[in-house]
Amino acid sequence: MSPMITSILILSLATGTIITMASFHWLLAWMGLELNTLAILPIISKSHHPRATEASTKYFLTQAAASALILFSSVMNAQATGQWGILQLEDPLAQTLLTMALAMKLGLAPAHFWLPEVLQGTSFKTGLIIITWQKLAPMALLLLTWNQASMLTLTVMGSLSVIVGGLGGLNQTQLRKIIAFSSIAHLGWMATIITKSNKLALLNLTMYILISTPMMLSLIFSSTKTTQDLTTSAPSPILAPLT
Repeated sequence: MSPMITSILILSLATGTIITMASFHWLLAWMGLELNTLAILPIISKSHHPRATEASTKYFLTQAAASALILFSSVMNAQATGQWGILQLEDPLAQTLLTMALAMKLGLAPAHFWLPEVLQGTSFKTGLIIITWQKLAPMALLLLTWNQASMLTLTVMGSLSVIVGGLGGLNQTQLRKIIAFSSIAHLGWMATIITKSNKLALLNLTMYILISTPMMLSLIFSSTKTTQDLTTSAPSPILAPLT
C-alpha cells in the first residue's frame, strides 16, 4: 500500500471519529461511524492474506449490522418524538436498540465473537488501532447518551463481558487473542461504570488506552506474537516459568 493511500485512510479514520464525537444529530453520527468503518477495512486486509480478508469481512459485517441498527433506532426515536438530536433519545425501544448496537460496535458480550477473530487475522499495528482508536466514536456516543441509554442492557452486557473476557484469555497462547479478551473485559468494566458515572467511565477509557498503547508497541518492536516468544524476547528468563 502506497504512503499516499495510507495517509488518506488514516485521515479518513480521524475524520470519521471527529465527526461522530462532534455531532449532535444522529445522521451525522451515523455518517462518521460509516466513514470510520470503511476507512479501516483496507488497512485490515492490506496484507492480502486469506486470514486478513476473513478478518476484514467479519469486521465489515458486524459493523454494518451495528450501524444499521443505530440508524433504525434513531429513525424510531425520530418517529416517536420528532427529534433527531442525540440528546433527545426518549423512546424506550430505541434506547435499548441503540445500546445494543453500540455494544456490538465496541465488542461487548454476547456480541463479542468478532473481536478475537479480527485481531488474530491482522497485524499488531492494525490491532492497536482497532482496540484503541476505533473504540472512541462508539464510546463517545455512549458517554453522550449515558443518562438516556438502557441501564439494564448496559449492566447485563458489561457483566457478561467481564466474565467472558476474564475466562476467555486463560487458555490462549496467541497474544493477539489474549489482548482481544482483555479488551472485552475492560470494555465490560467501562459499560458497567458508565451506568453510575460518565466521568469515571471516561477516566477508565483514558487509562485503558494509556496502558494498551505502550504494551502493543512493545510487542510490535520485539516481534512477539505468542506466549512462547516472551521467553526469547525478554532480556532475562524471568518470564519462562509463566509460559
